[in-house]
Amino acid sequence: MKFLTYRHKDKFGVGILHGPEQFIDLGQDPSLPTDMTALIAGGELTLSKVRELVAQSGTDKLQTLSSVEIVAPIPKPRKNVFCVGRNYRGHIIEGARARGIEVTFPKVPEFFTKPATSIIGQDAGIRRYQNLTDQLDYEIELAVVIGRETRDVSVEHALCSVWGYTIINDISARDLQRAHGQWFKGKGLDTFCPMGPWIVTADEFGDPEGHRLALSVNGGVRQESTTTDLLFSVAEIISHLSAGLTLEPGDIIATGTPGGVALGMTPQAFLEVDDIVDAEIHGIGVLRNRVIP
Repeated sequence: MKFLTYRHKDKFGVGILHGPEQFIDLGQDPSLPTDMTALIAGGELTLSKVRELVAQSGTDKLQTLSSVEIVAPIPKPRKNVFCVGRNYRGHIIEGARARGIEVTFPKVPEFFTKPATSIIGQDAGIRRYQNLTDQLDYEIELAVVIGRETRDVSVEHALCSVWGYTIINDISARDLQRAHGQWFKGKGLDTFCPMGPWIVTADEFGDPEGHRLALSVNGGVRQESTTTDLLFSVAEIISHLSAGLTLEPGDIIATGTPGGVALGMTPQAFLEVDDIVDAEIHGIGVLRNRVIP
């Protein structure tokens, strides 16, 4: 199932995608949560109720996606978004080359976070921040949504903690990263975490290994790879992150980006106002955003 969060006349709700252009509003059943985090925390019991609603919903109960605004599936998570840096070999190599430094591969996942205030959804604008950066970059990433409280989980059991998957575009101001000597500031500005357009449940998405990722700018492909090229797998990331740190339902983990970012291009082609960025992952869909002043 693909779960989305929508806004209509200042009201938020949760729905299930039904075909390419329609959805079923969970608000039809007053016993179901209208908040994605609460839905996730409800576990299998809540999902069973959702399946019953879907089975009983006729065509008269369907709504069109065009009638609502699709926002980030978890618009305001309880924590920062966990992120993994330098987790595809191609991206590590291009980044080192662009900075003129020796190529080194991490021995453990390199974690940082993005604040909840950076999150935007489908078709929302990525701010250009002309006064702050001259190097606005993109990074398509597979994002993991945790479904149950998890700590000290083994690699073998880590995927049992996953509720679903979505897409994150880890927008980055490269010059801010360099100036501040770390990743948080350059990746944490408002609008720097496009997410969505929905969450695909883990059972539908299947094995996270082998899914194609592709990002284009104005129709031209910049990044293209598969999750097979992850340096640390989804299970390994969850295991490392949960060591001594409790993950909770609704927590989000972005797993890294492949090669092809603007920083590594010759010449470099950073994002500018009116650029349209499409981030696509097979099995999820396409997250689209435009760069705005």
